[in-house]
Parts: sequence; structure tokens; C-alpha cells
Amino acid sequence: MTTISGPVRKLGANVSTDEILPGRYMSTTDSAVLAARALEGLDPTLRENLNPGDILVTGTNFGTGSSREAAPRALQAAGFAAIVAESFARIFFRNCINIGLPVFWLPDARLMFHDDEIIEIDATSGVIRNTRTGIEAQSQPLPDFIQALVEHGGLIEYAKTRIGQSLVFSEPGQPPP
Repeated sequence: MTTISGPVRKLGANVSTDEILPGRYMSTTDSAVLAARALEGLDPTLRENLNPGDILVTGTNFGTGSSREAAPRALQAAGFAAIVAESFARIFFRNCINIGLPVFWLPDARLMFHDDEIIEIDATSGVIRNTRTGIEAQSQPLPDFIQALVEHGGLIEYAKTRIGQSLVFSEPGQPPP
């Protein structure tokens, strides 16, 4: 996995999936709609300052509430390259991995980084560096398997490549090789 770099966009603690994407948009799969409505339940003006490649830095218990895969999809559609949180709701964390959105745990993340500062994340080692201050912090690195899921764009794309690699065809009536 490569280094992820981008400007910080900060949110508070206990941000729910309803704040990430209001329930009335949960049934859509249209990326443009998801992107346009991301964080609408929290701060509708925040979206105006988002750019592709931004890194979301949040407090504790990010993604609490319903286990809606559309919430992390909305953040991904809005262009976030990664999420760094002090802690995640377990199902939200897994939904991010399943769609290929990199997520990193970092205690005191909100104290270490400020809006518009550029941070670099070495996804393999888990080191996160503030390019302005030079301060580095160690997050929990993603295990190799989870890195593979993220690199492939999520669980479905990863499974497609694994299934494609393992398919070996033999002639009808013959044992597989």
C-alpha cells in the first residue's frame, strides 16, 4: 500500500451514520447523490470545502449508530482518501474496509492535526506525519489482509481477483488438474 497524503478535515466525536448520510438517502447507490449528501446531517456547509483526497480526522466512536454501508460509501464518493479517528464504531470500521476506504485508529488525533494541515499516512507501517509540524504518530497499522482488501478497492473486487486466480477449467468428464 502506498502513502496517503492530503489536507485534514476535522469532525467531532460520536458522529453517527445518520449525520454522515441522512437516512432518506440510504437507499441510493448513485455516487453523485451520495457525495452531494455526505455530512449533510452534520454540517451542510462542510461539503463546500471538501476536495478529492482530503483526509477526515475525527474523535471517538466515529460511525456510531446504524450499520449502513451507504454512510462510508458517501464519504468515499465525496472524495475522502482516508479516515483517521480516535476510535470507530466496529461495524462502521468494517464497512469502510469492505468498500476499500482506508481507516486508521489514532488516540488524540483531533489534538494532533488541524483543518487544512497536510498529513501523510504510511498505510503499511501506520505512521502518520503532519507535514507542517513534522510530528509523527503511530497508528495501528492495517494487517496485510486488510491492506489487500483496500488496495483492490474493497471486499468484492478482492474476491473477484481471488476467484479468478483460482478458477481452473478442465475438460468435461475429466478430474480437475
